[in-house]
Amino acid sequence: MISTAVAAPGVIALRAMRLSDFHYELPARLIAQHPPARRGDSRLLHLPATGTALDRHFSDLPDLLRDDDLLVFNDTRVMRARLYGRKETGGRVEILVERLLEADRVLAHVRASKSPKAGSWIDIDGGARARVVGRRDALFELHAPDRDFAEIMSNHGHMPLPPYITRADEAEDDSRYQTVFAARDGAVAAPTAGLHFSEAMLRRLDQRGIQSARVTLHVGAGTFQPVRVENLDEHVMHAESIEVGEATAEAVREAKARGRRVVAVGTTTVRSLETAAAGGEISAFRGDSRLFIRPGYVFNAVDAMLTNFHLPESTLLMLVSAFSGYPRIMAAYRHAVVNEYRFFSYGDAMFLERDR
Repeated sequence: MISTAVAAPGVIALRAMRLSDFHYELPARLIAQHPPARRGDSRLLHLPATGTALDRHFSDLPDLLRDDDLLVFNDTRVMRARLYGRKETGGRVEILVERLLEADRVLAHVRASKSPKAGSWIDIDGGARARVVGRRDALFELHAPDRDFAEIMSNHGHMPLPPYITRADEAEDDSRYQTVFAARDGAVAAPTAGLHFSEAMLRRLDQRGIQSARVTLHVGAGTFQPVRVENLDEHVMHAESIEVGEATAEAVREAKARGRRVVAVGTTTVRSLETAAAGGEISAFRGDSRLFIRPGYVFNAVDAMLTNFHLPESTLLMLVSAFSGYPRIMAAYRHAVVNEYRFFSYGDAMFLERDR
């Protein structure tokens, strides 16, 4: 985990990378508050393995892919995980379901003027009720004795838009904050690189004969939590639930054996594949991952990735810096700001190629 700093003319000093190394200035007007009018109608900043960044459009993606690439998607589905209600005392409560434990039990973030006590009840707007079982670190375990939480979220929940989108969720978010290939409920944030793909784009890629595979990483609210320590060695990475099936692992092994590229759609897919390949060769994996990818990390699975732009000082910015090189990523971000790309979940995309 090193960066270079000039100590004297002709002398390079090495030091550990710090949180502040990943800061950049971003005007608020560049944070996309709505998706583009049409899915895929976005810009694409291409950062090849060598050379400078190139301004493109997302519709150019097929031209950047090779016929023998293996394209890997995250098929998680975003739950309507934000609920509102009242405590028994009458105080307002906001619930963000983080994980389904059983049909009638969840782990959730609960925001209130005063934290609810174990054994107390929350009346959820719309008619449902949930009992506070207790706390698990920063999360609360909630139990709904009368209904499944999937039903409660479906009927009374709101799409959990990220905190940098400063508006309430709207009808368009039900479809646009969801990938067209979403299949498995469990996420509280979208795998945003996948939001660019329309059915038409998937057909174009299929007609090219480009092979695809799926992983599942249920994105948690921890993805938006800031890093609170300057020394990155002290950061505790949040856990996320991952599943990489044997069919996907075999497809990746075959691609690597034949010298083909593995192209990950999104940092969540990168984390999934690299977690499953932690031993060097990928194998099927199911469980939680706390993998923290930052400069100095050696990639075992992924050769190229599609990703959106990430928050300053975030672990995801550190991940893409590890992939394409810290100086090149920071220069590409400065280019994106100057050229007024749209940032974050509903923003534009990058296509990164790793020099193998």
